[in-house]
This record gives sequence, C-alpha cells and structure tokens, in this order.
Amino acid sequence: MNAKRKVEVFSAGCPVCDDVIALVQRLACPSCGVEVHNMNDIKVVKRAKALGVRSLPAVAIDGKLAGCCTGRGVDEQALRAAGLGQP
Repeated sequence: MNAKRKVEVFSAGCPVCDDVIALVQRLACPSCGVEVHNMNDIKVVKRAKALGVRSLPAVAIDGKLAGCCTGRGVDEQALRAAGLGQP
C-alpha cells in the first residue's frame, strides 16, 4: 500500500483562497490527501510559520512549501523603496 501525498492548503477564507482550494482539489489524484487549514487557528499559524509561509493562500506538498508559494510576502525594504514612511 502506497502512502498518500500530503497536500496542505493554508487559507484565510478569502475568495482568492477559495479559488486555490478549488484548483488543488481539482488537480488532486486519489494518492493525494488534501487538508485545508484555516489561519485563524493558532496551531495552523505555527505550522505555516514552520513551513515558511509568508503570504496566503499557500500550498505545501509533503511538508515542503510549493515553489509557487515561496519568496512572497510583505517586505519592509520593498515598502520603504516604494515610499512608505517618507513625506
């Protein structure tokens, strides 16, 4: 018996997150176990941080953040370069 691939979707319950959940569920095969995590749960937040989630929605497969979901999120230097905090 083969182990299922663990697919985790981290969601904030927004329409964009709902679209990603639908996409993942559509693409999932019988060997994929899809779990949708609500970021309003502190345990989920801790799991997301451990995986390196910086923006939502995000998808992790077998304990690794998917390439499409890495390197994103709010960045202080980018905000300052865009003029935040300057008169």
